[in-house]
Amino acid sequence: MSPRRAVTLLALAAAAIVIAGQVRALLADPTVWPPDDVIEYWAAAKLTLAGENPYDPARLLPLQQANGRDTADAVMMWNPPWALAVVLPLGLFPAREAQLLWLAVNLAAAGFCGDRLWRLCGGNPDRRWVGWAVVLAALPTAFALQAGQIGPLLLLGAVLFLDFERRGFYFAAGAATVLLAVKPHLAYLVWAAILCRAVATGNWRTVVGGAVAGLVCSAVPVLFDPHVWRQYLDALGNRPPAQWLSPTLGTVLRLGLGEGRFGLQFLPVAAGLAWFAWHWSRHRRDWDWGEQLPLLLLVSFVTAPYGAWPFDMVLLLPAAVRLVAGLERGRPGRATDGTPSAPDDPGSRRPPVRGAAGTAALQGLVAVNAGCLALNLLKVSSFWFLWVSPAVLLLYAAGTREPQPRPEAA
Repeated sequence: MSPRRAVTLLALAAAAIVIAGQVRALLADPTVWPPDDVIEYWAAAKLTLAGENPYDPARLLPLQQANGRDTADAVMMWNPPWALAVVLPLGLFPAREAQLLWLAVNLAAAGFCGDRLWRLCGGNPDRRWVGWAVVLAALPTAFALQAGQIGPLLLLGAVLFLDFERRGFYFAAGAATVLLAVKPHLAYLVWAAILCRAVATGNWRTVVGGAVAGLVCSAVPVLFDPHVWRQYLDALGNRPPAQWLSPTLGTVLRLGLGEGRFGLQFLPVAAGLAWFAWHWSRHRRDWDWGEQLPLLLLVSFVTAPYGAWPFDMVLLLPAAVRLVAGLERGRPGRATDGTPSAPDDPGSRRPPVRGAAGTAALQGLVAVNAGCLALNLLKVSSFWFLWVSPAVLLLYAAGTREPQPRPEAA
């Protein structure tokens, strides 16, 4: 065993001992790190397994209050019923154990996504820690882990889709998107692109895989609560979350033109679809999911009708990793002749990101992360994170723009 490997194993063993001690302390003292949004998933899962309505605030609130959530109103799980299939295992455990299990699952998902995105984007396999660092050091990841939100699993769905699609496992790629569908409005252009690709290529396996996975996940909660779909639609129709002031352009329109006009939230979606129609017309013949998925997630997020909370911004990380990996391919001493570094690493065929634009984009990402930290320390409302996703979109567009050839001197 090499000294480097031995030191790594010793460090991991020491970390495991420390974590085990912290877990024991957390289990013993419920006042340490009280549950946040994870309680909505746990309570909804608990009610579903008992055959009760997971969208009923009168049933959710007592469960949540009795298990550490200090709130006068129930924290609702507004995700569609197929999302219950993802969180149902939480209901098999007491609330505290479920909270820690959820943290472990989401932390593992975030780490895997950083590692796999790095390889898919053509990063140096010897420096895969950079992908981990980009994902785990991002403030949206910290927000999601601290709150117990489901964002890392959405990111996992996007990464698995990209990975399976690259390997030619189209049915599995479609099935992986069921995780993205936990919050489908945040990735709506991905669905449009999958459908357009199926029509253009005649390959419907991705669509079929997504449909089958969606139907299976939709059926799982029905086995416990046969009325769950009616209950979900009733909650949306009679108790819609119109009071949300999420950091979206639609919210800005509502605040400017009438806060009660909830339909204004959906106007940016029309702009997003118009952009996609133009973008598809330009790239349908040379479509590359490795290049297009980060951009589709960015534009979907910027024009999302609602949600798009700071912890959901983990969906911006594929763009961040691709920018950093592109700069890595342009480092002095790295081969830039397009030779893949590994058979499963098609991203390495892409050209490196060079020049002032790429460096400025990376510096901009660091500044955006610092801005998120500042807003968090100031404890402002989530609405003031409105600028983050448009800023990342602009940085990504600048950093990945094809350089224009210089005119030859006369």
